[in-house]
Amino acid sequence: MVKSLFDLTGKVALVTGAGQGLGRGYARALAGAGASVVCLDKDLVTARQTMDIINQESALADAVQCDITDLASIKEVLKGLADRYGRLDILVNNAGVEIAEEILDVTPEHYDRIMAVNLKGLFFVAQEAVRYMIAQKSGKIINQGSLGSFIGLSGSSVYCATKGGVLQFTKTLSIELAKHNIQVNAIAPGYFRTGMTEPFFQDPAHRKWIEERIPAGRIGTADDLAGTVVFLAGRASDYITGQTIVVDGGWLAG
Repeated sequence: MVKSLFDLTGKVALVTGAGQGLGRGYARALAGAGASVVCLDKDLVTARQTMDIINQESALADAVQCDITDLASIKEVLKGLADRYGRLDILVNNAGVEIAEEILDVTPEHYDRIMAVNLKGLFFVAQEAVRYMIAQKSGKIINQGSLGSFIGLSGSSVYCATKGGVLQFTKTLSIELAKHNIQVNAIAPGYFRTGMTEPFFQDPAHRKWIEERIPAGRIGTADDLAGTVVFLAGRASDYITGQTIVVDGGWLAG
């Protein structure tokens, strides 16, 4: 009984930004729980690398190239996915970017880039996924939040604005889709070492500030998110929607 609550066998999952970092971890976790995972990334090479890792672990995965700032491409990719698999059960809206800079240094180009990926792209990937989930009367959408969804982070004004928006979008969409048996939740990771966050760890003062605030006493790893994403993707979370689970080793609690 308990095992079946977390079993994703027969489910089809789409993970955006799956070519590296946390996205790769999410894809591996879902595949390990039995799902067939489509690894989406703007860089097809890295998406295929994730696919290969999953296949080597005797799990099922495919790779597809898509820049989620290209709305026509989103439609094409989702249609292709539906045509191939006949369904879409899980969407992990993970893709994101950050350009750390003080407000006077933010250019319109940088602003538009962060907004286009973190909020607009996330929104329209969800919109396309919802079309298929409504038709099958079930689905799980898991959006990527952040510590910046809850607190301000100096030098990240645009990023934090998008991540705050992700939480409000998650709540609103959960209300709209509840009648269709679709649950919408978010994961808010704390400080994990990825390509996007590496500059923070290269700055000794910033790294010290991060590490001293983690009650768990260590930086998070992709494995620390595996249980949460599988939980939100499976039957165990069927009565949970509109929520955000913070996975940060206690960082926000302090």
